[in-house]
Amino acid sequence: MTGRPSMNFILFNPDELRAESVGCYGHPLVRTPNLDALAASGTRFDQCHVQHPVCTPSRCSFMTGWYPHVRGHRTLGHPLQQGEPNLLHYLRSAGYDVRMGGKNDLFSPEALRESVDDCHLHRRVSKPAAPSPRDCFPPDDPRAQSFLQHSLRSIEEMSDHALVSGAIDFLQTGPRAPFCLFLPLEFPHPPYAAPQPWHDLIDPATLPPLRPPGLARKPAFHELIRRSRRLEELDEAFLRKLNAVYLGMISTMDHLLGRLLKVLDETGLAENTAVFVFSDHGDWAGDYGLVEKWPSALDDTLTRVPFVARIPGASAGHVVSEPIELIDLLPTVMDLAALPLRHTQFGRSLVPQLRGAPGDSSRAVFAEGGCSAREPHCLEGRELASMPPLYVPKGRLQQTQPAALSRAVMIRTQTHKLIHRPDGDSELYDLAADPRELRNRYGDAACAGIQQSLERRLLDWLVQTSDVTPFREDPRGFPDTLEHSTSHA
Repeated sequence: MTGRPSMNFILFNPDELRAESVGCYGHPLVRTPNLDALAASGTRFDQCHVQHPVCTPSRCSFMTGWYPHVRGHRTLGHPLQQGEPNLLHYLRSAGYDVRMGGKNDLFSPEALRESVDDCHLHRRVSKPAAPSPRDCFPPDDPRAQSFLQHSLRSIEEMSDHALVSGAIDFLQTGPRAPFCLFLPLEFPHPPYAAPQPWHDLIDPATLPPLRPPGLARKPAFHELIRRSRRLEELDEAFLRKLNAVYLGMISTMDHLLGRLLKVLDETGLAENTAVFVFSDHGDWAGDYGLVEKWPSALDDTLTRVPFVARIPGASAGHVVSEPIELIDLLPTVMDLAALPLRHTQFGRSLVPQLRGAPGDSSRAVFAEGGCSAREPHCLEGRELASMPPLYVPKGRLQQTQPAALSRAVMIRTQTHKLIHRPDGDSELYDLAADPRELRNRYGDAACAGIQQSLERRLLDWLVQTSDVTPFREDPRGFPDTLEHSTSHA
């Protein structure tokens, strides 16, 4: 690249935010006025899907443009390593001031040091945040393992508030260099608890019905999770309250986004700053009678996330209904920054769509999860005594029922979804007739043709993305011809 980079970037990254629980994505009750306004002034991608339902693998994917299987970034314990290409390292090498804060779940310590100028973006506070109550219910109460907790004391004591306040401080100092702020929030990740008034903002009785638990032909881990957490003992009213609090957490996150966008306007930086809002994966939040997520689950509640972007001078109010993948973030930002990619990656630049073009209606999106029986080191819960109490049932389940984490790959088109599990329960859904994924049609003779077609596309995808060959900076390291390579033998 010649000249000095000029477009700034803000990557606002809530954790565990599913698309269907956002106002501009159609939820009738949740309040997200700031994200809705950003979508109205930019582009909203209606069908963005992540590449893994767990934090670290998903983040490694959108920062590298690699699917999780390409380099083994498939668990919480396998973050990006030093020397692996990633978006923040590209920007920093090109002269950007790259800053982040919040939860990492992405870099090893060595990779963090080489990719980020400052990883302490939080505003320094005079007193530590007061911890929220951990035990809302007696230990023998089935509600105790639901992740639902009492409301937090105040928004000012949240780490996300400190992160956004630190970002605001940075913006108000008048940054001299082009910058990139990566803001990985904790909300709306469980435990389900928000400060007031958001914790009790929504009356659970007004929510639409949750998807019924105990559905026929759902993967076995559905029932195992409900049983291990005693979730089958909880009624619909409790699950609706849990879902309502999750929505309150989303509104809290939206409030923080609004503070950031307001300062971006007040400082004049909005004129030259691209803003991306997206999540790393979703959350069941009571649907199917389940909570949180599972490493080999690939329901739309977990893979479909909001992706809203506003770039200077681009279309306003544009909606892209065609599918995209979260790995598209890397080539999109690199395209906007006019920077060359120096590694093989699998995302697509979305700049044409940000400027008003439609998407690709023939595109399929892919995701994966789980681990095989040969990978006990990938299971959570090896040291149950050191796990947070809320995660002990999850860790114990993985240790005692490792088959519940069998590897899974997903292909999703605009009309169908296939989830293939070589050692577990596979799934096939007709999304046009069954958008809630309630009726598993895998193995149904009436769907044999579409199942075979999707399986072939999955095979082609796995072959095309099985690995990457590193670029060499000096191509003269290879002989030009066979004759040249043997002439000095």
